[in-house]
Amino acid sequence: MQKRAEAPRGQDSRDLHISAPAKRLAHAIGWSALLSVILLATYGIWGHVQQSRAAVETQQQSATQTPFVRTSVADAITAPRRLDLPGTTRPFDSATIYARATGYISKRMADIGSKVKAGDVLAIIAAPDLDQQLVQARAQVVQLEANIEQARANAELAQATNQRTSKLVDQGWQTKQQGDVDRLTARAQAAALNVAQANLRVQKAAVSRLEELTGFERVTAPFDGVITGRNVDAGDLVTADNAGGTPMFSMDRTAVLRIQVFVPQDSVFALKDGFEAEVTVPELPGRVFKGKIARNASSLQPGTRTLLTEVDVDNADGLLRAGIYCRVLFNIPRLEPTIIVPSQAVIFDSNGLSAAVFDNGMARLRHLDLLRDDGAQVEVRAGLIPGDRIILNPPIGIRNGMPVQSIGDNGTRTASNEPADAP
Repeated sequence: MQKRAEAPRGQDSRDLHISAPAKRLAHAIGWSALLSVILLATYGIWGHVQQSRAAVETQQQSATQTPFVRTSVADAITAPRRLDLPGTTRPFDSATIYARATGYISKRMADIGSKVKAGDVLAIIAAPDLDQQLVQARAQVVQLEANIEQARANAELAQATNQRTSKLVDQGWQTKQQGDVDRLTARAQAAALNVAQANLRVQKAAVSRLEELTGFERVTAPFDGVITGRNVDAGDLVTADNAGGTPMFSMDRTAVLRIQVFVPQDSVFALKDGFEAEVTVPELPGRVFKGKIARNASSLQPGTRTLLTEVDVDNADGLLRAGIYCRVLFNIPRLEPTIIVPSQAVIFDSNGLSAAVFDNGMARLRHLDLLRDDGAQVEVRAGLIPGDRIILNPPIGIRNGMPVQSIGDNGTRTASNEPADAP
């Protein structure tokens, strides 16, 4: 008869009876977790395979699908081109008035902002030294005139004496030596008269010069305009000097303004003197000032390849000021018709600039020769012809001969010659 195994010391037989089911439960839970992991991994792999398969199918479908594109008809533009350029207003005439007489300012009649007419007195210079020189020169003229009268009398006396002596010499009553003396004396007196007359002319010229200089004691405006600068005041010493003379006033003629603009090279050949222009100022909204191209520099700036052009604008009301920023608008005739293309139709790649043209269900790439680009649209010199249907926003990877379908402006679709699935 077998004996029942005795439980270890300190362990109840009931514990041994419970441990076996617990172990089976733990094994069951472990196998369930492992099975769950395997199922999740299998589902993930299956989903990834399905996504890859769907991507491959989508790629294949895209490769065989004919894309729909929007088109726009290219038209030749012959209307004048509007050229908008920044400009600067300049006075029609500008002058800096210097002192031509040395002295002190005794009176000043004009100040900054004074509107003056040609000939108006701006200041009076007190030049006593110059005045005294003029008085002295006039007195010398009087003295020389008296000297001329004396020389004329001496010349007449010498001539009469020579005539009498010559007769006496012929009759033998006078010696030939005396006749020579009287004859040469008459010639000397006549020469002295000529010298005196020449000295008088020289002195009168000096008087005229001093009179001109004293006339500059009254500083006058050279033209109608406005005083823009004043550098002297009453009591100031001014110096008349060609190199270091004193600048007294600055003035501008603003009844007519010169608007200076720099025209780029691509518009120079179409721009002519006499063309009308519109001038606007940002601070004067709604006001448009009319003008005409009056002159140009005839030579482009080497650094910027632009032509200095001046537009004359009437400013009789004085609303505009010299030195302000403005915008000048020209309507420039086109030398030849051009085609304007929206910038969204231009393709830029390693081959340069091109555009895709819809041609009977095919995309035809045309290389573009641009005339100008303003960002929103480009002017094409060569590469397109009027009537071409240009593809807007061409799809990525578009190539020459690629099948495409056109969507009209009203949303209708134009089928291509190649069968294709709708997107």
